[in-house]
Amino acid sequence: MNQAQYSKLFSFLWNIANDVLVHAFNKGDYKDIIMPMLVLRRIDVLLEPTKAKVLERKAQLDKYGIANQDQALCMVSGFPFYNTSRFTLKTLINETDPQRLKQNFIDYINGYSEDVLDILDKLRLRTQIDFLTETGRLGSLIQKFTDSTINLSIKPVVDDEGNEILPALDNHTMGTVFEELLRKFNEENNVTEAGEHFTPRDYVKLLADLAVLPVKHQLSDGTPYGIYDGACGTGGILSIAQERINEFFPKSNISLYGQEIQANTFATCKADMMISGVLPRTTYSLHGNVRKYIAFGSTISEDGHPGETYDFCISNPPFGTPWKEDLYHKGLTDKEKKKFNDARFNLEYDGDGDYSFIPDIGDCQMLFLANNVSRMKDTPLGTRIVEIHNGSSLFTGKAGGGESNLRRYIIENDLLEAIIALPEKMFYNTGIGTYVWVVTNRKAPNRRGKVQLINATEFKSPLRKNLGEKNCELSDDDRTRILELLMNFEETPESKIFDNEEFGYWEVPVLRPKRDKDGNLVYKKAKKGQEPEIEYAKNRNESERVPLTYPGGVEAFYENEVAPYDSEARFGEPVLGYELSFTKYFYKPVELRPLADIRADIRDIEARTAGMLDQILD
Repeated sequence: MNQAQYSKLFSFLWNIANDVLVHAFNKGDYKDIIMPMLVLRRIDVLLEPTKAKVLERKAQLDKYGIANQDQALCMVSGFPFYNTSRFTLKTLINETDPQRLKQNFIDYINGYSEDVLDILDKLRLRTQIDFLTETGRLGSLIQKFTDSTINLSIKPVVDDEGNEILPALDNHTMGTVFEELLRKFNEENNVTEAGEHFTPRDYVKLLADLAVLPVKHQLSDGTPYGIYDGACGTGGILSIAQERINEFFPKSNISLYGQEIQANTFATCKADMMISGVLPRTTYSLHGNVRKYIAFGSTISEDGHPGETYDFCISNPPFGTPWKEDLYHKGLTDKEKKKFNDARFNLEYDGDGDYSFIPDIGDCQMLFLANNVSRMKDTPLGTRIVEIHNGSSLFTGKAGGGESNLRRYIIENDLLEAIIALPEKMFYNTGIGTYVWVVTNRKAPNRRGKVQLINATEFKSPLRKNLGEKNCELSDDDRTRILELLMNFEETPESKIFDNEEFGYWEVPVLRPKRDKDGNLVYKKAKKGQEPEIEYAKNRNESERVPLTYPGGVEAFYENEVAPYDSEARFGEPVLGYELSFTKYFYKPVELRPLADIRADIRDIEARTAGMLDQILD
């Protein structure tokens, strides 16, 4: 990304809001106008050179009564979209009458093909037209966006001799501009979701490298690969992962798939992928339907890619976010999550019957991980999942609960390659540390049965200026160090390697003898000829955790750790759980100061303050 180009473009767009919309709109509404107009102009400028030819072909098709015109018109426009109105944004500014301009602008929008109309509907541009007209701002807004000193096209502006005057605006820069504008608009108005769409590009590059570089030797030119992101935002992760593969294999046929629930980010993602030619015109899913490469809606309750599998699943899903609305969408209440019947989150595993991954209602991040696990391919390359989570994904949930069950499934099936702890203050809207899960169903032979934990919390470079909570970034050198630790697969102070069983444990309830109100023991009803047995009861707050690696298992643990100290206690039925703890393996206690130094400091203070109390009282 050209920093000078980015800065100029960002200032240009920010100034449009301050110059054109000020006093006529609330500041909180600026983004609802600037964002759709940015996307619209980005599409419009590409269609200007072929406008006359598209209208000519449209007239021919109408003359011969041809109804299905999409493919023919796309061939003329050169893109998987077109516009059949007689206007472009540049020709619209010639109209000075506000009402006629409004009608012409509506006619211009209605001339777009179906996919573009879907994008504009998601951006809700039509809802702003009346007020833009009433306030006399529509003409000024269009004029600003068609300024010849700014290029919003994916193609550079050149002079008659072919020299570049204005650089092209690529998908990466467009996504960064969009996310920074959204962050800035929200920040200016104290909107709580400021930054929630913003995945820092330094972090995105790390995710792409973790997905691609360890298997680079298995990739080849001309081979098709699919990359999927179930929370794709503006598509930054998808596009950068694609770029990373193409750096090494320029002829690879890469298809990008994603899903996004936020309307404005979905529309921006879809538009940029159409513009850049990433999205083909027509293709079909496994079920024979026209495939939506970028689906709209919640990945949890409205799976936009049912049954599909991919080579790479890379994502930054929301964490700490409730998923009640997904239950409501399925006709369930927030008390009925056990009835949430979806094959991605309910498996039959190891003869245990239904094996649910359904987590607590307050956090949906593990559902995104389970969704990606369900997308794994049974091919020589298999599937690599690289996904960002907060720390709770490592340990939250009781044994036998959804979160623990998912960790169990991943580890017992030997899918977990590594977890990487990254620095705090890496994201705009949160200062907490984050963790990257690396999951694959094709582990290298030397990794089988092993899990690598990498502590990269000190791998960071300071920013010159804070971006919200974000005060550091991952430089190229930082990312290289992390990749080297992963790919070398060696024990170092920052890299620890464990057997899979290290993270499993038995949660065992402790039983106590039941007693009546007088304190007497309660006995079970005995069968004839048998001695009565004491009846034991479970205290839900009392249990023991027995590591899978404990020699002799649960029985030995009871004999060694419980019976000698509590003869009344008994063990109930154990439940298998899994959790991972970075603190356990990487914690470094702060070394206390020597007592002699502390005494010396106290004596020094006493010496300096001697007599002061007498002086104050006198």
